[in-house]
Amino acid sequence: MILWWSMNEALIKNSKTIKPNDLVLDDLKWKYLVRSVLKAKNILLVGPTGCGKTTAAKSVAKALNRDNKFFYFNIGSTQDARSVLIGNTHFDKQAGTFFNKSAFINAIETPNSIILLDEISRGHHDAWNILMTVLDDHQRYVRLDESRETEVIKVAKGVCFIATANIGNEYTSTRVMDRALMGRFPVKIEMKPLTMESELELLSDRFNIGKTEENYGLLKNFCEIAQHTRQQVAQDDSKITNFIPTRSMVEVAELIVDGFNLLEIAETVIYPEFS
Repeated sequence: MILWWSMNEALIKNSKTIKPNDLVLDDLKWKYLVRSVLKAKNILLVGPTGCGKTTAAKSVAKALNRDNKFFYFNIGSTQDARSVLIGNTHFDKQAGTFFNKSAFINAIETPNSIILLDEISRGHHDAWNILMTVLDDHQRYVRLDESRETEVIKVAKGVCFIATANIGNEYTSTRVMDRALMGRFPVKIEMKPLTMESELELLSDRFNIGKTEENYGLLKNFCEIAQHTRQQVAQDDSKITNFIPTRSMVEVAELIVDGFNLLEIAETVIYPEFS
């Protein structure tokens, strides 16, 4: 126990040294994220689309050497919550009736796993209801069906849940998250859109675009446009309801490297973002 604590304390203290170079997240938030994963906290990453929430979750799993214990579930696209999060009952002529556990059940039974619940704010109420007991510190279990005699699956030791959410009036497909569900996440980390400078540096480094190249100037122009849309959408009297996320800017940078010009990129990537 003492050795475990000493190792984790060292990881938290030196968290900056294991931070990926391509992750744009300030050192304090990264340190808080690492500490919260090591302590198996429930973490909610909040922020606008394309700001790096999912990337941050994957990055901390890799930094802590838990790649093989990282599980991804898109709660926002889950149509049949019970099937995806619990499993299904099947019938076989030879084996008879049997229950097939879901991948989610296998994940929560894996000690020290990191489970990403992506787009939880878009989830159906059925999914939220199932997750309530899973995320509750005093319960941490899933009941395979509603009968009292059914098997109860306990969440394994050290399992960390990381959820991502887009919260705000501009996200029309999201639901108002239940207060009780929000309360299951003691750790909330706000992810903010990149600044123009940090986004330009990130993309130019990732795609090896040197400052002396013509492509660098084109990329800089698009980063300025993207930043302008983010500033505009944040204003009360904004004439636009959407902005260009970093996810789209990655595609822009790829097209620049592939030889697309400004008008071609605008037509294929930028214009479809707006009405």
